[in-house]
Amino acid sequence: MSRDYKSTIFLPKTDFPMRAGLPAREPEILARWGELGLFERQRAESRGREPFILHDGPPYANGHLHMGHALNKVLKDVINRSQQMLGKDANYVPGWDCHGLPIEWKIEESFRERGQTKESVPILEFRRQCREFASHWIEVQTEEFERLGVIGNFDDPYTTMKFSAEAQILREIGKFLMTGGLYRGSKPVLWSVVEQTALADAEVEYHDHHSATIWVAFPLAKLPAPLQEELAGARVVIWTTTPWTIPGNRAVAYGADMDYLCLEVEACDEKSRCAAGQRYLVAEALSEDFKARAGIQSAKVAWRGKGGDLAGAIARHPLHEEGYDFDVPLLEADFVTLEQGTGFVHIAPGHGADDYDLGMRTGLEVPLTVDGDGSFMDHVPLFAGKVVYDQNGKEGDANDAVMAALNAAGRLLGRRKLVHSYPHSWRSKKPLIFRNTPQWFISMSSNGLRDKALAGIRSTRFVPPAGQARLYDMVASRPDWCVSRQRLWGVPLALFVHKKSGEVLRDQAVIDRIAAAFEEEGGDAWYSRDPQDFLGNDYAAEDYEQVMDVVEVWFDSGSTHSFVLEAREDLRWPASLYLEGSDQHRGWFHTSLLESCGTRGRPPFDAVLTHGFVLDEKGRKMSKSLGNVVSPQDILSKQGADILRLWVVASNYEEDLRIGPEILRYQVDAYRRLRNTLRYLLGNLDGYSEAEALPPGDMPDLDRWVLHRLFEIDRRLRRCCEEFDFHAIYQMLHNFCAVDLSAFYFDVRKDVLYCDSADSTARRACRSVLEQLFSCLTAWLAPILCFTAEEAWWSHGKGADSVPLRLFPEIPADWEAPELAAKIARLREVRRVATGALETARAQKVIGSSLQACPRLGVADWALYEELQGVDLAELFITSDVVPEHGELDGGRNRESGGEAFRLAEVPGVAVEVGLAAGEKCQRCWKVLPEVGEDPEAEGTCRRCAEAVRSRDEAAAGAA
Repeated sequence: MSRDYKSTIFLPKTDFPMRAGLPAREPEILARWGELGLFERQRAESRGREPFILHDGPPYANGHLHMGHALNKVLKDVINRSQQMLGKDANYVPGWDCHGLPIEWKIEESFRERGQTKESVPILEFRRQCREFASHWIEVQTEEFERLGVIGNFDDPYTTMKFSAEAQILREIGKFLMTGGLYRGSKPVLWSVVEQTALADAEVEYHDHHSATIWVAFPLAKLPAPLQEELAGARVVIWTTTPWTIPGNRAVAYGADMDYLCLEVEACDEKSRCAAGQRYLVAEALSEDFKARAGIQSAKVAWRGKGGDLAGAIARHPLHEEGYDFDVPLLEADFVTLEQGTGFVHIAPGHGADDYDLGMRTGLEVPLTVDGDGSFMDHVPLFAGKVVYDQNGKEGDANDAVMAALNAAGRLLGRRKLVHSYPHSWRSKKPLIFRNTPQWFISMSSNGLRDKALAGIRSTRFVPPAGQARLYDMVASRPDWCVSRQRLWGVPLALFVHKKSGEVLRDQAVIDRIAAAFEEEGGDAWYSRDPQDFLGNDYAAEDYEQVMDVVEVWFDSGSTHSFVLEAREDLRWPASLYLEGSDQHRGWFHTSLLESCGTRGRPPFDAVLTHGFVLDEKGRKMSKSLGNVVSPQDILSKQGADILRLWVVASNYEEDLRIGPEILRYQVDAYRRLRNTLRYLLGNLDGYSEAEALPPGDMPDLDRWVLHRLFEIDRRLRRCCEEFDFHAIYQMLHNFCAVDLSAFYFDVRKDVLYCDSADSTARRACRSVLEQLFSCLTAWLAPILCFTAEEAWWSHGKGADSVPLRLFPEIPADWEAPELAAKIARLREVRRVATGALETARAQKVIGSSLQACPRLGVADWALYEELQGVDLAELFITSDVVPEHGELDGGRNRESGGEAFRLAEVPGVAVEVGLAAGEKCQRCWKVLPEVGEDPEAEGTCRRCAEAVRSRDEAAAGAA
């Protein structure tokens, strides 16, 4: 009976399981990192290296993390880990935004549920509850971020509500105050009636909204001399979607180069508010639409001209006789368009940014008409007390009242309903209004802030580059920065205004005293201390108004560079990188740029990276109503953090990213391929020691080619890390594992690994290469699959006690072998033809296993044929033998024509016919060879296997 040779084969052996079990395994690894003091070890071992500082854009401290948070934090962690392993000191301090409306809104709701109003609660108690709310969610989010594998200083993060942070935010405001950049002005701002505060652009979102739209006639009272006869009695027609802004009208705008008509009505339908003989001035391009809207059946053209001809014309307000007795000038404006309306724009300087700017240039009054509660003020004729939106965000009676008054005055020519995009609060989801209100602003022109910011943008690296133009355009056209909010939970805008003169107090000593109090007590000191404590002996508190607004939260986060990067000894100003979603061109990138340029003359960052938003698999925004929300918590509990991290890098973060069950299933498959590569390496490195290592010069070509591939990948991977191109890294490593290794190198070398004797040159070379592969892959995958790379490293049991404490391996320059790579590429093409032929033969049941075959290989190209003479083709094809021939195979034709030879059109001049190998099957390696059975001491084996068995038996006897 023949011997069972299974025990003599070097089968893979490892405790690294095929099934990852990530949801259970990852928390164990986190616990071990905690025991190691991993973050502290990194800092200690990195001391003196080049710093890489990714400054954390603070998430908001309310609620569990969503997929946008997960994407953002994982991408930051991948960057920090890769920079750390490139040999830098990537110290990461996470942070949180703590002030502002969302938290205040939650606390207000809790009081309302108890039957209390915010006004009935002592301000310090209200602020205390806001602080506790934020503290709770910082703890929750810290655990969730760490569960994602994020390494950072979570024991000492920054928060905008720390007393030291609140003090520094006040100092930063003080810098603008002392240089004259901060001023109080009356400007239209986007105002939430529901939340009773102004909102920043980044706090506004746009939704479809049903609005009343009206056409209104403004009688002309004064005309330029050349037009007095032609336009006598004419009325300028405007169109607006906000009837309630008519009381705030102070001008009408036209386009200087646009063509206008004066239409004299000849006939109207019975429902028209127009009458024969009346004359209306509209843009020529919109005249037909106007006639249809106003019910005008026919009209003649009484005048035709350019908008510039109307310079100097004066109209009357449409409610002139009802208390609006003032001139309404016609003014040129470049924002007038012919997209819709009449070609004339109603200008209410208190209710729009363009309106306000035009008013400032031309000296218009900017009236205060609407109060913070959404109602018209008492001094507004006809409409005092009327409500635009109530405190629940519902439309009030103001629109109807204005339209009724216009109709009674004979000025309302038409009305319709329109669905259009309209600004809403991102928190309450209720519509906003533009209203003129006293606020505190940072001037974009004082001290050259706009120019400094634009210069800073030009000097900053943007990834992707399109972000530069986007931010540049925003800054170039933005108005002054409104930094005040009428709320309670925030850093007090700690200013004093002289009651008589209205001048703000500019005194550095006062600012310093307030900041010192904030350092001890936080912003609460502004409400608890006697104002005289801040004013000192030089000013009397009764002479000054104490401003009770708070600083807008975007100024808080825009100032983080000052109390994080500058204040911490282990960090550096400016940051190497700011990284957030693309919406932060309008938010954190924007305000950080302005704050730093205004106080330090340059941006607080060297580079800015932006990523897209997370959508569902169909490209839709996630929402509970659609039932398409994918939460990171679900992924962690079912698949594990490494699957989510793999999804991040496998996606192109420069665009919006999609996620859902099918996409995650694909990532699980991709992860399995990567994990199995590590498992294969570990299994075949069982028992490996450095004594077994073989120098590259002594290795066969195939093994030296793998080292060349490591050289190539290393160079490209380092470049991609510096370019933050992790999508390319993922594709490169995945293809390397799946194509170069699994489908080629591992496939070819399996026989050598399993069946060669332990000391054979080929096996030693292969195991030496596998050791290098394992070292490189665990390092290269560590920033991405941080848990899996660590688990594999611990399974190997050698070297540093944690992968994140390693650097990317230094690849010797002499591993580069481009000529060898070109040769292997040619051999792989030949192998493709042979593999195709073998698969066809197997399908036709000519062979069962490829080891039963002895292919006949025909090669037309003499140079290639010569090159193949030094190659073990049987090993390359995984067959028992190969018969190479120069030239065409006898009778060889394309497989499409039914011949025996197999060819591939993309590999010309190579053909393969599959025949059976001669001899018997080796009972150990399964090759079919004539020599099988020659050695009586190893029955049923080939010469190679007989020698391997003898060597192994001798080693076992010696050990015994």
